[in-house]
Amino acid sequence: MPEARISPRERLVLTAIIDLYIATGEPVASQAVARLFADREGLSAATVRNVMAALGEAGLLEQPHTSAGRVPTAAAFRHYVEQITQTGRLAAGGPGGSALPPAPNALSEARRGQIESSFSGISGANEYLERTSHVLALISQGLGVALASSTGSQVLEHIHFSRLATGRVLAVLVTQTGAVQDRVLTLDREMTHVELETAGRYLNENFRGWQVERIRAEVARRIEAEREAYRQMLASIEELCKKGALAGGESPPALFVDGIANLISVEQDRDRLRQMLLALEAKQLLVELLNAYVDGRQQEVRVVVGLDEASPAMQDLVLIGAPARLGGANLGTVALIAPTRIQYQEMIQAVSYIARLSERILDVLTD
Repeated sequence: MPEARISPRERLVLTAIIDLYIATGEPVASQAVARLFADREGLSAATVRNVMAALGEAGLLEQPHTSAGRVPTAAAFRHYVEQITQTGRLAAGGPGGSALPPAPNALSEARRGQIESSFSGISGANEYLERTSHVLALISQGLGVALASSTGSQVLEHIHFSRLATGRVLAVLVTQTGAVQDRVLTLDREMTHVELETAGRYLNENFRGWQVERIRAEVARRIEAEREAYRQMLASIEELCKKGALAGGESPPALFVDGIANLISVEQDRDRLRQMLLALEAKQLLVELLNAYVDGRQQEVRVVVGLDEASPAMQDLVLIGAPARLGGANLGTVALIAPTRIQYQEMIQAVSYIARLSERILDVLTD
């Protein structure tokens, strides 16, 4: 729905209501708002009640029970985030969210120290992403999510094949970001140790530093152009690639999730909680959610309030995500999913800080 047009006075009252709701978690009464503006001319208790009634008619406040208190709607939180972007001279994003470039000094020294100490001792890209999901869950009291980029966009450092049993081969793929991926391949024909060693050596000597997606295309091209000269060797490589040694889109990217218990503790409606958990357990839904809202080509934080398009049970959740990069390449996506009642400014900057931290931490590991 289009954002409602509201006056400066209505915006002032709405911001106060959202701040009170974030702080207390309780419906906000007009008296509580009026006390905040006791010394401000023109904002009497009666005026505040009238303003709150207008905000309710605009779809920005709702009354959950028969009490006098009101709570912000998803549209109100979207408006609140928009005000944060404008106040911080940050650029608005597409429909349903706002995109924010990083602001490195917005986090407190204590929070930056907590984040950096949480990443000590990691040894690779996948471990960085897994640790990210835990850190974001911890500091947001929501769901921490980190999604690795697809294999096809990663760059080959080394590949090794080992024979496990008849018709079964272990492929170990190491990328230049430090990620190690292994797959057990079931082959249509038996391959000797020499064939596997030759295939691995051929790929490493010819394609180190290539994107995996390009390797598959180039192998297919060479098979067509030089099939007779390299028939046996390239046939072995073709079989290994076809069975998933260099799988990209065919295999789902790694997804790390932590903190579901945080969401359970704040959701009171048991039926909606069950529906929400079913949605979050559908990992493909989370992958699609991150891919839909976070652009790996942009160095931006994305804020999406109200995830009901993904699942009706997620209507009161907010997603804050950003791409993590290494050497100009997309490493993956880091994000948190939390109730709309969170500290937006701090969580936005925390996600931004952690996403940028990947460059500093992993660049040392790959030197």
